[in-house]
Amino acid sequence: MSALQAESRARENFARHIEANRYPGRGLIVGRSRAGDWLQLYWIMGRSPGSRNRVFTLRDGALCTEARDEGEGVGDAALTLYEAMLELPGLYLVGNGAQTRGAATALGQGERYEDALARFEHEDDAPHHTPRISGLLDFRSGAARLTLSILKASPADPGQTDRFHYHPATPPAGLGLGLTTYAGALARPGAPPVDRAEPLPEPAQPVDRAGRLTGVLRTPSHPVDRPGRLPEPLLAFEGEPLWLPLDGEPQELVARYWRALDAGNRVALALKRIPARGDGPGRLWIQNRERAAPAG
Repeated sequence: MSALQAESRARENFARHIEANRYPGRGLIVGRSRAGDWLQLYWIMGRSPGSRNRVFTLRDGALCTEARDEGEGVGDAALTLYEAMLELPGLYLVGNGAQTRGAATALGQGERYEDALARFEHEDDAPHHTPRISGLLDFRSGAARLTLSILKASPADPGQTDRFHYHPATPPAGLGLGLTTYAGALARPGAPPVDRAEPLPEPAQPVDRAGRLTGVLRTPSHPVDRPGRLPEPLLAFEGEPLWLPLDGEPQELVARYWRALDAGNRVALALKRIPARGDGPGRLWIQNRERAAPAG
């Protein structure tokens, strides 16, 4: 596949799997900007009040999911509250659960990434059996090495976990490779992929590493879910990682993906820009559906 073909495939995947998909679930993309920097993009969605009662925050340099309102529930906190993006010298991790911290700890002790993930199974949330999706950028040998992983229930025995690890070549500038937890559900035939009358969110601003969340914004309106019911149980993602577009400035990418996600189900999205050589901390942009509720 040529770079032009990959760009065309990325546009098709974005339109089909993100814009026209009512519920791809949690998703991550790792790739490169047009300028050559590396990017990690991660989002969460939710159908229940508990899943929607969450925001992204920055804590000690880690992107975390936290309760928006401490007085309300968040579902199974073991599955909904976790560190989603972490850094070690020369290592940048992203994932949709506790495996992100588990892998970071193991890598810091000299273990292999795949061996660290072997300690985890798919999520214990029958009947959905949500996959664990993860990504790693490893610069320790000089050139960047990308790994994407998905741990999902075996179709023959959901009590068992199938493990898929991908080691793709460096993506062309402006492109990334992504995984989502669910195959999702397409919008009704003929329906627009998003509500075009919905105002765009204000541009997200950078989040500083001291945790001052100047980039946490609230979308001006929250349209209801698109018509139709989602499949029960939700169907897990199938196939190899998807080519997806990453061309644009960070604020543009945040706005583009935020608007593409279903307005009734999206919860939070974050983008991290990583130096091309992996020789410094990443810079975060965060978009939340809701601001955190005031304490007390």
